[in-house]
Amino acid sequence: MNKTLRFLSEYSLLLIIGALVALIWANIDYKSYHHFVEFPIWDGGFIGHAHLDDQGHMHRTLTLHYLVNDLLMAFFFAVAGKEVWEAVALKSGPLRGKKAMTPLVATAGGMFGPIAVYLGLAYFMGSETYSAVANGWAIPTATDIAFSYLVGRIIFGAGHPAVRFLLLLAIADDAAGLIILAIFYPSGELQPVFILYAGIAAFLVYLLANWLPRKLDGENPSKPVSSLFRRKLTFWPYAAGGAITWLCFQESGIHPALGLLFMVPTIPHAEIDFGIFAREEQHQTDLLNEIEHGLKMPVEFILLLFGLMNAGVAFSAVGDATWLVLAGLFIGKPFGIFIFGWVAAKPMKFGLPQGMTYADIFVLGAVAAIGFTVSLFVASVAFSPGEVQDAAKMGALLSFAAAFMSIILGYLFRIKKVP
Repeated sequence: MNKTLRFLSEYSLLLIIGALVALIWANIDYKSYHHFVEFPIWDGGFIGHAHLDDQGHMHRTLTLHYLVNDLLMAFFFAVAGKEVWEAVALKSGPLRGKKAMTPLVATAGGMFGPIAVYLGLAYFMGSETYSAVANGWAIPTATDIAFSYLVGRIIFGAGHPAVRFLLLLAIADDAAGLIILAIFYPSGELQPVFILYAGIAAFLVYLLANWLPRKLDGENPSKPVSSLFRRKLTFWPYAAGGAITWLCFQESGIHPALGLLFMVPTIPHAEIDFGIFAREEQHQTDLLNEIEHGLKMPVEFILLLFGLMNAGVAFSAVGDATWLVLAGLFIGKPFGIFIFGWVAAKPMKFGLPQGMTYADIFVLGAVAAIGFTVSLFVASVAFSPGEVQDAAKMGALLSFAAAFMSIILGYLFRIKKVP
């Protein structure tokens, strides 16, 4: 059983299973599927969708959809945020210094390219179409790290520098995606004071559970106070702080799925970042890495539920938004990454990693067109439930076809696999 779970987890198959079940269910009986997704778990509590009741009072209803998308997905974004934090903050982080400049510039191309294609085509389709779909401009900017990594290894091999380049690009893409979600897709009326409260809560947890024990230890190499805090309190101060920051995000109007991000920098972390998917990361004993390892399997099941809650669209839902999302990903991504990558390497003189060619950049740009998880999430917040949202979700789901497109391109460009 454990081997089966590890296999499903390593290849992110639980998300695909959830999405397939949702697709089949919605196309057999859409009404029962929708009733399941919007099933009210708790009515009148302090967590859930905010709306006015019959007396005009603010009221919250916790549905299955809200539980998964707004609460449980906070753990997924916390894990993504942890990778971004280490890549930027640690001295060995891959997004620091000149070595990261070409992937970072290419990442910009991987975002501006899809946006330009998406909005440009929508404009030429007429003002009515443009008005209906324009808010989905961020859907094709996403890159699914897990699936892109797996496909990248199939094409390039584990030892090819393009795989490392792809991971840097995907991490930077995640960072930009988190910023886009926070700024452009609020969940309600913005109340910045609650973000201030979240920041204060995170700072107090850092001060009392992280900084103060280290300060009391001074130069003592055995670190008795820090060890005592770690042994007795483990992750609980950070869990309590995370609950507070999540509630603050819910009240702030910023999507609550981002509500644990403030806590990530407060947790004791290693001084060395081996990189996402690096085997050495499994042996890190700092609290931040231990929390991430502990969340790995639960997050995989959360992604299964996420696929189940969000991928239930009728096959007839294919529409303008579907083709715009796919055009943004399949055309805007590879060409945007290639053009910006070339500009960074040549005119800007940052160069390419040793062993990489421009053909590699174009092919990995096609690999990065697998939007899937984050594209599906953005589609669910960019549009209200209805035909346009379903069409956009179908585009996010079909973006998995970029895996086959990139494998074919790898063959045509005669990419040499490095084991």
